[in-house]
Amino acid sequence: MSSSDHEGAFSDGSQGDSAWDPLLKSAVEFAEIYHGSGTTYLHTNDPLKSTSYSNKSAVENPTGAVVPAISLATTFKQSTPGEPTARDDPNSFGLGYEYSRTGNPTRGVFERAVAAAEKAKFCVAFSSGSAATSAVVHLLRPGESVLCVDDVYGGTQRYFRRIVNPRMGIEIDFVDFHDESLVQTKVNSGIESEDGNVKLFWLETP
Repeated sequence: MSSSDHEGAFSDGSQGDSAWDPLLKSAVEFAEIYHGSGTTYLHTNDPLKSTSYSNKSAVENPTGAVVPAISLATTFKQSTPGEPTARDDPNSFGLGYEYSRTGNPTRGVFERAVAAAEKAKFCVAFSSGSAATSAVVHLLRPGESVLCVDDVYGGTQRYFRRIVNPRMGIEIDFVDFHDESLVQTKVNSGIESEDGNVKLFWLETP
């Protein structure tokens, strides 16, 4: 999409002199404080400034770059001990920055951009698929169950069999998802029945 397509667009999602693609406009307007508005700060009449959703104050962007810079910092200066910097930066989700493991401007803008592109409210980025898998599994409690496609990635399968099941007490049911009747039976018994304990469907794309 050319830059002229975005001409006249404002950071609050309103329309300027030219019409937006309806899907793009919908994605940009789907926003709450800090979340889901991803790239809206790029679509502004003044390329030297963007808008913070926390207080609608102008945030300086002296270069006017439309591709966010990559932040290599691992530690961020605190205004006072225990007080993170830049809480009003929408890419910090209101938390500010202290260490890159808890928040990083590059990761924040990436998550917001993906959320906007997917018309989602949130996005969480991980450095690896294994890290994402571990985080999702930790949403479950002992005794609960996962209905998992049987040709899942080998690393996921081993993690489920060797760690999640024996050490966390979470049941893993590997099922051929091509067998619709079997999947329906598993759903009926594991989710729709009163004593069902299936809390998660696990599917992976090739």
